[in-house]
Amino acid sequence: MTKANGKMSSGFFLFSPWMLLLLELSTVFSGSEAAHAVKRFTGLYTGPYFDPTTTTNITTQLGTHAYLPCKVKQLGNKSVSWIRKRDAHILTVDRYTFIADDRFQAFLVESTDTWTLQVKYVQARDAGQYECQVSTEPKMSHFITLNVVVPKIEILGESDMFVKMGSTVQLKCVITQSLEEPAYIFWYHDGDRVLKYDKNAIDIRLDREGTDTTVSTLIIFHTSSEDSGNYTCSPSNLDSASVLLHVLNGEHPAAMQRGKNSASPIPGWSHLSIGLGLAACTPPRFAITVALTLAIISEVLAC
Repeated sequence: MTKANGKMSSGFFLFSPWMLLLLELSTVFSGSEAAHAVKRFTGLYTGPYFDPTTTTNITTQLGTHAYLPCKVKQLGNKSVSWIRKRDAHILTVDRYTFIADDRFQAFLVESTDTWTLQVKYVQARDAGQYECQVSTEPKMSHFITLNVVVPKIEILGESDMFVKMGSTVQLKCVITQSLEEPAYIFWYHDGDRVLKYDKNAIDIRLDREGTDTTVSTLIIFHTSSEDSGNYTCSPSNLDSASVLLHVLNGEHPAAMQRGKNSASPIPGWSHLSIGLGLAACTPPRFAITVALTLAIISEVLAC
């Protein structure tokens, strides 16, 4: 065999050491890419599937907005529906709403392939399971449970509070199990909002305790008779709570609690009772005489 222009006479190429090295490296990299490609396509879904990281529980507070996510990969031309499980009511199909309640709406976040069901101003009856359904054959479903937390509100103490005139009183409105702090808490006195124009007379304090408790304190300094009445604590996102404040000018609290229907003894009734009791064991004439005598003596002493 003879060499001619870098070729051997038999028709084979003559590879230099550099060419052999490049060929070897090319083979190595090609094999690596092929292995990576095999690994990448192993277990790949051929149609829609739910992202396994999608949550199955959502907890929200009464009166707020809830967002239920449903991540569907490789959806293609399939539809996504949201169904309320308790009554099998179809709420939405894609972006269309199929319920008269306009609190429900579905929208797609394309960057994350997430179909989200929005429930505005959540009510206690909204709690329960919701089904995210894909229109494959057979149908594919992902269930999410919506938990609704209902905060509790109360004004500490009795529903009727009695204080002495000139004293300082504190009305504490405590809101517990509140995931979100109220935007505001207003106090009302007989229907009129209490404002802090004079801090020497009135003060309102707001404190957040822990992760789910809010306390609003209304402080009234040097109470007077004008401060008596109904006080209502009204948060931005909850029902209100009320208390009745009585400012006393020396009288005993029991006197305030007695109404027109309070029982009062009839004059001479106790003496008549004694007479009736005696009639059971003595002659009637004697018993009546004793009762009348005691009644007369009582009237004389009262004068």
